[in-house]
Amino acid sequence: MSLPHAILTALLEKPSSGLELTRRFDRSIGYFWQATHQQIYRELGRLEEAGQIRALQSGQPARGQKKEYEVLPAGRAELAAWVGRTEDPKPVRDALLLRMRAAAVVGTEGLEAELRRHLELHERQLAEYLAIEERHFPPGRDSVEDRLRHVVLRGGIDLERFWIQWLAHALEELGRPAAEVSG
Repeated sequence: MSLPHAILTALLEKPSSGLELTRRFDRSIGYFWQATHQQIYRELGRLEEAGQIRALQSGQPARGQKKEYEVLPAGRAELAAWVGRTEDPKPVRDALLLRMRAAAVVGTEGLEAELRRHLELHERQLAEYLAIEERHFPPGRDSVEDRLRHVVLRGGIDLERFWIQWLAHALEELGRPAAEVSG
């Protein structure tokens, strides 16, 4: 249900064409809400049919012209209502955690390399988030909108730090020799 809300948010920030929207997803919202380009275009059509967005009029012929969309009052109202709703946290669903549990019963062949690969990926993502923070949130950017966007980014930074710490611990546990059984 959140993809339409992510699109409404992005369009309220800046009216965009479908292509511009997919690029913006790749650079920002996509860090915490994934969607393929096809999903975004399909959802744009649904939002338009529902009267929540509309394509802006273009002064040029429509054939081959990209549509730029804006949010209508019904879309803004839907987004505001969604922001105020309650929603329980979703349980963690991560294949790596399941694979580690499976390794406990079938053996750990290849697990260490995969843990190290994940550690490297999370370290790279953390570096990217920190660069975004430095670039987009210098001291003095203190509007409510900037603070909220920064809090979202800080959530990503904190999650990456969690995964890095957790993976380091998992690798440490995997490398520890089994305790000797005394008899």
